Amino acid sequence: MAASASIASQQKAALNSSRDQNENTETLVNEIEDMLERSEPDLFSADCCIFRVPNHLRRLNEQAFTPEVISIGPFHHGNKNLETMEKFKVQYFKSFMQRTKLKVDNLVSSVKDSEGDVRRCYAETIDQRSSNDLAKIILVDASFIIEFFLRFWLREENHDDYRSLLNSWLWTIIWSDLILLENQLPFFVIDRLFNLAFESRPNLCTANSFVQLTFDCFRVENSQKMSPNKIPDLNIKHFADLRRTFWLPPSERIPKRSRKSIENLYSASKLHEAGVEFKVSSSKCLFDLKFKNGVLELPCLKLENTTDSLYRNLMALEQCYYLNEAYVTDYIVLLDHLINTPKDVDLLVQKGIIVNWIGDSNAVTSLINSLSSGIVYHTTNIHYYDLCEDLKTFYEDPRHLWKASLRHDYFGTPLKTASTTAAVTLLVLTLIQSVCSILSLLLGQKRSKN
Repeated sequence: MAASASIASQQKAALNSSRDQNENTETLVNEIEDMLERSEPDLFSADCCIFRVPNHLRRLNEQAFTPEVISIGPFHHGNKNLETMEKFKVQYFKSFMQRTKLKVDNLVSSVKDSEGDVRRCYAETIDQRSSNDLAKIILVDASFIIEFFLRFWLREENHDDYRSLLNSWLWTIIWSDLILLENQLPFFVIDRLFNLAFESRPNLCTANSFVQLTFDCFRVENSQKMSPNKIPDLNIKHFADLRRTFWLPPSERIPKRSRKSIENLYSASKLHEAGVEFKVSSSKCLFDLKFKNGVLELPCLKLENTTDSLYRNLMALEQCYYLNEAYVTDYIVLLDHLINTPKDVDLLVQKGIIVNWIGDSNAVTSLINSLSSGIVYHTTNIHYYDLCEDLKTFYEDPRHLWKASLRHDYFGTPLKTASTTAAVTLLVLTLIQSVCSILSLLLGQKRSKN
């Protein structure tokens, strides 16, 4: 009897265990199905162009990716360190409305109509922002940018805050904050707001378009004098994208890409010791490097306090969006090969290729060598690859090494040149004297025989 009761108890326990397992499995299946239903298929849509900087890059220099005075867009909105500028943005928004005579409801409707397109531009979901919250951020930030650019365009010195804002230390930092990858609004949403305000009232703004206004405000960075008329072809995503575009060669000259990588390139000082001459190029395209007949031409590179942040953000943009068109990254990687020590920097500074406004040569070396850390490098500018192969071939040719050694050891300085010239002259005179003595001796022997 006891044995039968024990068996029945075990069977009941097994049945309960099986039922519990089935219920747990069913719960798990429901959770997974719910997770799949709530997934966002367009989280990384083709329209994504504004990104959070990847953590492995941010950790290297967080300050380079974080706005110092002003937030633009949803990523850094609400940062307590940036609250001071919020009142400026609201003041500029108010001035924008007074200038254009637009009503709030018209502005809100315009921004709301663009909401879906705007959300798709952000690679990171911003669903935590309600529709109204996001619309207010876009409206205030876009209006601030337009009003800020207009005052720069019109040079409106009659505004009370023009001198305090545009002519102070804030001015430079605002422009730097406007090109940070995480601190962007889609270009099109600002453009639409500008058109709403001025398209039917051209007398309010002498700029024909927001593109023209933007090009004027960034004209110092537009060293190649690109025309705003080409903007449909350029398809600018935002200000960081525009800043990168200013450095690119014309579309018909953009080099092809290759899976080959630059390896074992010799540093600038070693190349120079092997006979490579360095020359500053007249080209305004920063990426326009040439090597011909032993002369390497590089455009002038100006290094200043904002350089580190600028390059890091543009390289981060390429890592996220232009991985197979990473022309800024190409340039930095090539510089990293050329610059290994302060001696390399000194050479490039001496040749006018680098203008150093950030400190001593050690600071430049550290900057260049740190920029490419953590970078994923899939393809290479084929022009750079061929150029580097030519440089290595030149360096490894014994004839060039011999010529360079001769030039360095005997003609490296005016004193060496004078000493070498004197020694050669003395040698030649000695040789002539010896020849004359021999000829005189031979002539005397001939006469004595006669």
